[in-house]
Amino acid sequence: MDEDKLEEFRQLLVHEMTKAHPNTAIVKKHMDLTFALRRKEAVHDKPPIAQILHRWPALFTVNQICYEFNRVVGKNLRDSFLQALDQISPNMLEVFKRKTGTIGQKLNQLVQETKTTAPTDIRCLVLHGLPVILGDDPGAFFRTSSDATNEEVYAETSVGILSMGYSDEGPHHPPSLNPSAVGIILEGTVVMTDIDNLPQAFYLLFGLIYALHLDYPRCMKNTFTFIQQVLLNIGKEKLGAKVQTLKNQLMM
Repeated sequence: MDEDKLEEFRQLLVHEMTKAHPNTAIVKKHMDLTFALRRKEAVHDKPPIAQILHRWPALFTVNQICYEFNRVVGKNLRDSFLQALDQISPNMLEVFKRKTGTIGQKLNQLVQETKTTAPTDIRCLVLHGLPVILGDDPGAFFRTSSDATNEEVYAETSVGILSMGYSDEGPHHPPSLNPSAVGIILEGTVVMTDIDNLPQAFYLLFGLIYALHLDYPRCMKNTFTFIQQVLLNIGKEKLGAKVQTLKNQLMM
C-alpha cells in the first residue's frame, strides 16, 4: 500500500478520534493498516512526542497501546505483565525482608505504607520497591502533583509516571503507593491521564516505550531492563550485575 493511501487512513483515524465515542472497530482496523507508516515515523524519523500525539492520537489509548505492543513484540502486554508480576511478588516480598541498611529501611517504609494485601496494592508495593533494590533513582521518575496541569512538576521529566492528588493524611503528605489518579509523562508532557492504577500505568508506559521506539529513562534503566528481560522475557542481552543478582535471588 502506497504512502498516500496510508496517509489517507491516518487522517480518517484522526477524524474518528475527535468523536466523543470513537468506533473501536474502525480505529483498530485503520491502526492495523497504518502500522508500517507509524513504525517508520517512530524508528526512522523520531519526531517529538507532541507531534506523534497530534498525528496518532489513538496510539495514546489503553487498547491501542496493547495492540501496538502485540504488533511489535507479539505478546499480550497486559496479561504478560500482570501475571509475571504476580508470580514474582511472594519471592520479592521475601527479598524485601532480607534487605538491611538504608535499602532495607526504604523497603520497610514501603511495606508500612501498603494498607492491604489486595493484588493491586501488592503490585504497587513491588513496583515501588524494584528501583530501590536495583539502585535506580525513583524520585526522578515518580512525580507528584494535585493538578495535572501544573507543568512545573514534570516539565523536565523525559519519561515518568505522575501521581495526582494527595494522601488521606492531607496536602503535605505524598499520595499512597496506589494513587487514585495516575498519568504518564513523555518529554515533559502528560500524554495520558485517568489511568486506573499504578500497575496499569507501568505496563502502558512500557508499551509506549516500545511503540515509540524510546530509550528507557536513565534513572530507571535497571527497573525497565528487569521488566523487559525478567518479567516479560524479551531479549537475550547480558544482564547487569544488579538485575542478575535480583533474578537469582527470586529463583532461590
